[in-house]
Amino acid sequence: MTQANAAFWMTVVGTLCWGFCFLWMGRISSKQNRLMDQIREQGRRIEKLSKVEHDLIKEVHPQVGEIKEGMDIMIAAVKENTAVQKSDKTSD
Repeated sequence: MTQANAAFWMTVVGTLCWGFCFLWMGRISSKQNRLMDQIREQGRRIEKLSKVEHDLIKEVHPQVGEIKEGMDIMIAAVKENTAVQKSDKTSD
């Protein structure tokens, strides 16, 4: 085999390898693009759920305050009732 023949076949092999690598990188790139699209969609779903959760918390928060106020009133009433019962027992 002459030096010219060897150079020709090395050039052919190099060109085929270049083509193979080009196609392979194209596949990897398309897979990455699909993955990025899935991640973006997941991010949108998470943002939507977070917004719904935030709205629910804002809706429930005033109710928590009202329940606490109601509990304070009940605690005061129970303490008053307990004090009255103790004073009734001591006067007997």
